[in-house]
Amino acid sequence: MSAYCDIAPGHPLHGPYHDTEYGFPQREEAVLFERLLLEINQAGLSWETILRKRAGFRAAYDGFDVDTVAAYGEVERARLMHDAGIIRNRLKIDAAIHNAQVIQRLRDSHGGFAEWLDAHALENAAPRDKASWVRLFKKTFRFTGGEITGEFLMSLGYLPGAHRPDCPVAIVLRERAAR
Repeated sequence: MSAYCDIAPGHPLHGPYHDTEYGFPQREEAVLFERLLLEINQAGLSWETILRKRAGFRAAYDGFDVDTVAAYGEVERARLMHDAGIIRNRLKIDAAIHNAQVIQRLRDSHGGFAEWLDAHALENAAPRDKASWVRLFKKTFRFTGGEITGEFLMSLGYLPGAHRPDCPVAIVLRERAAR
């Protein structure tokens, strides 16, 4: 089986994502929300499908603005269910709205989504493992099973494995982390 580092470079969609986003730490709330929303929508589909629809998701979900999405009601749900530019799945749409509301509450409890992730990154003075993250995400968010949570966290550098150790992107990420 090929690793993402073997198939992504040079691909018109996977290449730029692999080279500039996958495994790169992020702090901005809209970027974190986008990544979570895209990972949720990828369930049962290929990542290429999601990357092809990324601009559609951005437009449909108001630039991934958490406050705007958190306020969505039935009119917006109906609009999203009819938007061919995204994945039209009621459970995934409801999860996006619910999770935006959760992220709003994380501002009060932790200062924001990134701070919540940071606060939970260690467990008993060691990096939190995937199983523990999955339990935490299932307790906190909707539509966040093992694969979705794992890919979300790996894509942000909270879990290892986004890149092969010898991948040029992995080398850049290690150099950045060492600074």
